Amino acid sequence: MRTVSMPEPSEGQALFAENCAQCHGEDGRGQGPWAAAMNPPPTDLTQLSENGEFPRAHVLSVIDGYDRTGLPGKEMPEFGLLLRGDTVPVDVGDGVMTPTPRPLAALMIYLESIQEP
Repeated sequence: MRTVSMPEPSEGQALFAENCAQCHGEDGRGQGPWAAAMNPPPTDLTQLSENGEFPRAHVLSVIDGYDRTGLPGKEMPEFGLLLRGDTVPVDVGDGVMTPTPRPLAALMIYLESIQEP
C-alpha cells in the first residue's frame, strides 16, 4: 500500500505560477500583468483568511469552479486540469477527510501559506 502525503507549499507555488500569476501576480496580491485590464480586479489572495481561519472549503470550490457565488464578474477560469491525478485526504474544516485531487490540494496549501494578517 502506497503512503499518500500532503503536498508542500512549493508544489502549489509552481501550480500558482503556471495558472494564476498572470492575474493575481507572483505574490498573490492581485497585481499580475493582466490585472490592469480586468474589471473587477483580481482578488488579493493574501487576504483570504477570516478571523484567523483560512476558508479551505470555499477556496477549493472557487478554484475548481464549483462555487462562484459572490464573485464579481466571470473572469476567473475553471481549472479542470487541477482535478486530475491522485487524491490526498484534506480536512476542509469540518473534521472529515475528503479525497481531493493532489494539484488542487497543493494550490490550496500554497494559498494558505501566503496569508497575511
